Amino acid sequence: MKTQQCFSCGAPQGMLHFEGRAETLCVKGLERRVDDLSGWECLMCGEVELDTSCSDRYTDAGDELVTAARKMIGEEMKRIRRKLHLSQKEAVALLSGGGHNAFSRYERGEVLPPKALTLLMRLLDRYPHLLADAQALAEETDLRKFRTTVHKEHETLTNH
Repeated sequence: MKTQQCFSCGAPQGMLHFEGRAETLCVKGLERRVDDLSGWECLMCGEVELDTSCSDRYTDAGDELVTAARKMIGEEMKRIRRKLHLSQKEAVALLSGGGHNAFSRYERGEVLPPKALTLLMRLLDRYPHLLADAQALAEETDLRKFRTTVHKEHETLTNH
């Protein structure tokens, strides 16, 4: 049995060598199993250090999952946007306020959209009639319609 000092907690002979282990990686609901891993695990703190030959395979599997998740979410964003009959430019202006290429990057899976935008898109997918409400609310954001009233203790905005 091979042992060595733990790199993390310093326990002497805390790290025990293992071989033939499988690990399942999970990213955004997607899973990928990586078989035949070997490395060191500390019996005291649980720290795991994969052997160099396995570390690359494990990292590559994780990277592939992240890429697949971004593409999956991008396809979902595109499907919902089209369902709502919005151009990318309209979707950005109404829903995210990002740059003019933002939705294109989200839909291609290059970048994960902000969590709030994903949630909003999923809500609009489930309740598409709320798009009209969102558009009406967005049009009413002109702050020139508000009058400032100053009170001794605080300041409030009131609508006219």
